[in-house]
Amino acid sequence: MASEIDPLLPCSRRYSVQQRDCSWCRSPDSSFHGGIRRLRSYSNRSASVGSNPEEDDDLYIQQATVFIEDAIQYRSINHRVDSGSLRLYLWYYSKVCQRFLNLNIFVLLALAFIEKPSSLTVTSDVRFRQTPWEPPCGMTESIELLCFFVFVADVAVKSYLIGLDEFWKTKWLVAYILVIVVSMVDWVISLCFFCTEMVRIRRVFRPFFLLQNSSMMKKTLKCIKRTLPQLASVMLLLALHLCIFTMFAMLLFPRVKESEGSKEWQTYFPYLPDSLTSLLVLLTTANNPDVMIPAYSKNRAYSLFFILFIVIGTFLLMNMLTAIIYNQFRGYLLASVRTSVLRRRLGIRAAFQVLCYQRQSRAGVDEHFESVGTDMFLKVLKKVDMNSFHKHAIIQQTKALSSEYILPSQFQRVFDELDKDVVKEHPPKPEYQSSYMKKLQFVFSHPYIDFVGNIVVLINIICICVTLVLDADKAISDRDDYILGALNCFFILYYVLEMLLKILSVGLRGYISYRSNIFDGLLTLLLLALEIATFSLYKFPHPGWNPSITGVLSLWEMVRLVNMLLIFRFLRIIPNVKLTSLVASTLFDLIKNLRAFAGILVVVYYVFAILGIMLFKGVIVAPGNASVVPNIHSGNVSDNSTMDCGTYEQLEYWSNNFDDFAAALVVLWNVMVVNNWQVFLDVFSRYTTPWSKLYFVAWWLISSVVWMNLFMALILENFIHKWDRSHHGPCSELSHIEYQMTVQAMFRDDLEEPTEEELLEQLHHHPHLHLDI
Repeated sequence: MASEIDPLLPCSRRYSVQQRDCSWCRSPDSSFHGGIRRLRSYSNRSASVGSNPEEDDDLYIQQATVFIEDAIQYRSINHRVDSGSLRLYLWYYSKVCQRFLNLNIFVLLALAFIEKPSSLTVTSDVRFRQTPWEPPCGMTESIELLCFFVFVADVAVKSYLIGLDEFWKTKWLVAYILVIVVSMVDWVISLCFFCTEMVRIRRVFRPFFLLQNSSMMKKTLKCIKRTLPQLASVMLLLALHLCIFTMFAMLLFPRVKESEGSKEWQTYFPYLPDSLTSLLVLLTTANNPDVMIPAYSKNRAYSLFFILFIVIGTFLLMNMLTAIIYNQFRGYLLASVRTSVLRRRLGIRAAFQVLCYQRQSRAGVDEHFESVGTDMFLKVLKKVDMNSFHKHAIIQQTKALSSEYILPSQFQRVFDELDKDVVKEHPPKPEYQSSYMKKLQFVFSHPYIDFVGNIVVLINIICICVTLVLDADKAISDRDDYILGALNCFFILYYVLEMLLKILSVGLRGYISYRSNIFDGLLTLLLLALEIATFSLYKFPHPGWNPSITGVLSLWEMVRLVNMLLIFRFLRIIPNVKLTSLVASTLFDLIKNLRAFAGILVVVYYVFAILGIMLFKGVIVAPGNASVVPNIHSGNVSDNSTMDCGTYEQLEYWSNNFDDFAAALVVLWNVMVVNNWQVFLDVFSRYTTPWSKLYFVAWWLISSVVWMNLFMALILENFIHKWDRSHHGPCSELSHIEYQMTVQAMFRDDLEEPTEEELLEQLHHHPHLHLDI
């Protein structure tokens, strides 16, 4: 036991580690708190044993600082806590190191665009695409090797910081090493074949590096995995619904001898796989009403079959699937978020306990302290890397305490400031002595000025729309841009005057403290610069104002660019309409804070794009080259340019293929949107094998059914939370309070705080920090 003790631990803590087993096991009092009291006595008796107080203080402060930063970032505190390891830990989680690691992941993922098959062509259309530039063998492989070295260093640092025992308990780290090993073996095989091998397994594993580097993405993936069993029941109902109606369709539309009666069978329901495909596409309404037109044209009663199928499948079962995903996923995400909150409380409690030891070691008396000195806490807080707003709020809350010492409950309470909204305070207005300036300031700082400005912008947009409608049928040479140019000049002068008067009334700092004003100001300055450039090239507007091209842009292009920017100014109404502001803020928060879901979608896109390249690269050829197609399952096809209406060839979808990574991403996007996705099912089954439909159906299930429903559930949760907040919160004016909605904040009201016993139990089992608690 003595050989496992960290030599950098203070003497009091070394003693408590040595005595832990015997004092805990041989105690007549088997209760948890009885053991705690005995451990306290051992630590207190050894507190006066010679150790360097200054080194101890530095170590305690360093530990407390790291624990608080762990709490802020919802990181686990189960890592090494000696001085050298903490320095390595701080370096690893520094912004520079983490950004370098993220850049390394980005570079590795981006290699798919330039390595063979390269996406470096202007178009992906097989009819016009030129031979792309291919990197020489060893170029992208060298970049890959450098990225692998970074990942090896990353996993080595992580493994060292948490210790070997914790490493084997962490499945993600074990998988991290396995993926690196498999990737490097595949890299060696690639070089052995001089980069000519058809399949590169390591490409499929690349998104794993993005997953393992994001704790929120791992939590989200875990929640998705736990939600899948609940989805299976609805999926089973959907499959049963699809199979039953497929049987009905084959019985309802059988093959008959009369040619006029077999069109529905011949086109959509000839065989079981084709019938399943037709109804599966109809479930997404992508081929509605095309699939029922032949039968409906013969007898209108046939429409009841298709209507009943859509009502049950699309309107009932698919919406039920959304409801189940929303309910189940919210419950699992809530449990995951509670783990994050537990990490925060645990980190704060660990910092408090470390500072208690610091106070005890400095006192050198046989007494266990249950409080932390305010001055020492403020000293630690200044070293913590955190948001300046939250740091200032915590310092103010600490200074407001009446006592010189902070109790455990108070210590946790001051960190509640981390969960509060970031309120943006605006600078005070300038004070003028002149009564005229005061009146001017009152008028142009009034909220109604924004209302008047919005009316002016609306009038401006209407004028632009009317002018465009009147000039739509005129030739460019017959247009008279005098009216539009004069209107633009008038409105731009108004915007410049409005901006200057606002700056005069609230001051420059007060003006730029509002994001809407920054948006307005930048657009106004850009509009003014374009208008000055227009006047310098084409003089002032006058009747018949339509000169020839002068310089880089023609007059029409200059005016069009100005009008496009004027349309953007119409966005200024968003903060002034409460519901619109609520929707816009919800969208912005989803973009800023729910990046984990976008990251998982990127991972799925990447994997399916690589698989698509492996399966379908080169199967689509240009018109007239059907002879080079390896396998076409349509018996009468001799030229792929003469196909039926609605097919891949007739619609000229030639740019939708899997010949390179960028093109594959676009195809996957088109299938996820599900409009006309039956075209892709048909063409790749004809040019390869009917089993190719499984690839597209799997992509549709993952992207369009599961992921889109998850995203919809989070949009609903975020919007409902903001709606309740705006109507029942302390302040409902969203234009005056700007805050960020995190996943933790979304479920804050539904979370239960961890108890003191839970925190102490977790600290007691810390693998590296042996606290006497």
